[in-house]
This record gives sequence, C-alpha cells and structure tokens, in this order.
Amino acid sequence: MAAAAALRWLPILALGLLILLAGGLGWIGAEKHSVSRISGDGAASSRRSLRAADAAMAAANGTSPMTTRAEQEAVVGAVDDPDLVASEVHMTINNHTARRALGYLSCGTGNPVDDCWRCDPSWHRRRKRLADCGIGFGRNAIGGRNGRFYVVTDPNDDDPVNPKPGTLRYAVIQDEPLWIVFKRDMVITLKQELIMNSFKTIDGRGFNVHIANGACITIQFVTNIIIHGLHIHDCKPTGNAMVRSSPSHYGFRTIADGDGVSIFGSSHIWVDHCSLSNCADGLIDAIMGSTAITVSNNYFTHHNEVMLLGHSDSYVRDKSMQVTIAFNHFGEGLIQRMPRCRHGYFHVVNNDYTHWEMYAIGGSANPTINSQANRYLAPVNPFAKEVTKRVDTDTSVWKSWNWRSEGDLLLNGAYFTPSGAGASASYSRASSLGAKSSSMIGSITSGAGVLSCRRGYVC
Repeated sequence: MAAAAALRWLPILALGLLILLAGGLGWIGAEKHSVSRISGDGAASSRRSLRAADAAMAAANGTSPMTTRAEQEAVVGAVDDPDLVASEVHMTINNHTARRALGYLSCGTGNPVDDCWRCDPSWHRRRKRLADCGIGFGRNAIGGRNGRFYVVTDPNDDDPVNPKPGTLRYAVIQDEPLWIVFKRDMVITLKQELIMNSFKTIDGRGFNVHIANGACITIQFVTNIIIHGLHIHDCKPTGNAMVRSSPSHYGFRTIADGDGVSIFGSSHIWVDHCSLSNCADGLIDAIMGSTAITVSNNYFTHHNEVMLLGHSDSYVRDKSMQVTIAFNHFGEGLIQRMPRCRHGYFHVVNNDYTHWEMYAIGGSANPTINSQANRYLAPVNPFAKEVTKRVDTDTSVWKSWNWRSEGDLLLNGAYFTPSGAGASASYSRASSLGAKSSSMIGSITSGAGVLSCRRGYVC
C-alpha cells in the first residue's frame, strides 16, 4: 500500500521538477538576452541607449540634456561617401533585432519601426524613444531628441517674420534642439514656407494636426529633422515675402513651388507616418545634394507628381544621394513619380502600390534603383501596366542603368523592366535594410499614414 501511494505521487513530483528546471532555464535565457541587448550593437549602441535614457530622465525631471557642439557637429556632417554608408548599413542590418530589443517586444506587424514603439501604452510619456526606431538611410536622424519639449498652443501664423511664442513657426526656427508636440487638434494654415532649423522633431501623435491650405514645410541646408504624424495637404505656392529662418535671421523668399515637404541641401531627414495629398507641386521632393533620407509609413493619395528625388540631370552633386522608401502606401488618385529619381541610390522596399495612372517608379541620369519585396497592383488600363519608366532616355543609354526587382509581387499584369549588369557594389549602395517577404505587405503597411493614438493605449 505504501508503494502504491508513492507511485501516485511520482507524476506530481516529476511535474514539480520540470517546472523548476524550466524556470531556471528561462532565467538563464533572460539573462543572456539582456546581455545581448548591450553587446549586440557594440559600444555605439550602448552610448546611444544611454543618451536616450538620459533624455527620458531629464524629461521626467523637467530638465533638458545638453548636446555638446562636438556631438552636434559629428551628426551634422553630410553623408558624402555612399560606400561608407553601405558598409555601415550591412553591419547594422544583422544587429537589427538586437537594437529593437532596447524597447518592448514586437507587436507582431513585421514593421520594424512600428514594432519598436507602438505597443507601449505609455508612448506619450516616452515620445523621444521614436528617435531610436529609425530605419534606412535616414536612420540616424535624431531630430530634437537631445532637447526639451515644446508645446504648440496656437495654430495661427500671423507674422512669418516675428512669429508669436506658442506657434509652430516660433518652435521650428529656434537654434536649440526641440521635440515639438501639440496641445490639441489643429489646422495650421501657413502664410509662408515653414523654414525649419536643425535638430527638430514635429510630433503630431495624440492629436489631429493638419498643415493645409497654405504654404508647407521647407527643410533647407539643415540636418536632423523628424516629421511624424501630420496631415499635409492642399499646399500652395507662396513667396515674394520676408520669412524668418532662425532667431537671428530673416530674408526674402522667392516663389515656392508648393511642395508638401521640400528637402533642399539637407541630410539626416526622416518623414514617417504622415498622410499627404493634393499639393501644387510634389508631396515630398528632395534635391540639391540632399541625402541620408528615409520616407516611411506614409499614405500618399490624390496627386499627380508624388515624389522627386534629384534636382536635374545636370546636377551631379545628387550622385551621392541615398534615400529609403519603405512601408508606404501609394493609394488612390495617384498618377506618377513614386518616386522619380536622378543620379543617386534608391532603396524602394516593402511598399504597397495600389494605384497609378502612368507609372510608379521613374528616373533619368543613371540612378540605381533597388526594388525589393513591394506589392505592385497595376491599373486596369492595358497601356499602364509597366511599373517603371526611363524618362526621356534612349534604350541604348538606359540599358546599362542598374534597376532591379527582387521579390516583388506583381499583380494584375504589372511588370518591372530591369536593366544593367547588376553590379554588386551599386546595389550595395542602394541597400539600407533587410526586406520582409512581399506576402507580409498587407500587415506591414496596414498603419500607413497618420495613426490614431490615444494616451494610455497602444498606438
């Protein structure tokens, strides 16, 4: 009888032993994981994490961390060597998961930007964490991460030369780094271009913020800009007027084209989760030697010439341009230029193209275009099925340009015309992050455009 009783207890004892072993192994695994979070990206990542922690602590204490002139100058420097950028990209792609481990676990969308911050219900208390979630060639844009918060309370733009405190224009022209947020829903109609100063973030999360029916955003000869969570639409040409660009300078501005976001001679720029439509010229244009740019998670609609990357065929400084176009939705009412490229290196990855009337991706002047794992849904028009267009160039010239399609999903008769010998060095310079499978495009781009974020909830 005693033996029978002992046998009855054996399964329970065995189960207890398994639970103890599993707990111990889980603790060991967690400890190893925590160590890999520090070591995975090396000293540079550790310093970056510490700076982010310092910024968060300072914000909680009502103070602001100081950025030394040496630190700012180190980040300000334009990216002149595409090979150097490519080698850095390849080194960091393998550590991508480790870098994301600095935050919360994945939300499961497969979108590395969103999975980095959106599943945190306290995102509104840790807004600056967004600056550590960048991807692509513009991943080092820190915006106003190392500065204080500035709250926009006034949607008016009465005086572009002497803007009032509390307005968006007053915030963006300041010399110090600022993380700019909004007190409430706003429609901001700008009288003249909003000329931004370096090290600024415009963060519209939590409110419905429109820049519309007037001038829009100009990023000219500056660095480290993040634009996030804005509705930008119905932008109009303005100019022939005096406009302030810093606390110590204002000057005469000629006629502006009416772009949604104009990037001119600038570097380390990230435009993320904005909704853009119906502007007088381009929705986003980057020209005149601009580089280190990421355009991600945006929703583009109702526009003709969507995106121009490169000033002109003769402007050779754009040969160093590197731009990542990732996780965007190119939607209804679009016609062409998604993007239209010149000279540089362009990584078009994991985007959803559901509408175009003429073509999706075009270019001239020998750009390198690396199209990876996008979803291209051709229009009904049998004469507009081609994704690509070489603009005003003879076949004998463009056949040597490096344009490739890799892992793209081509639907409804869509086809991509590749060219070039596929030089590995060229595509290396046009590679900025690891592509997800095109089968994941629906999930990856499901949140494209402005998000509806509420405080205290996952975004």
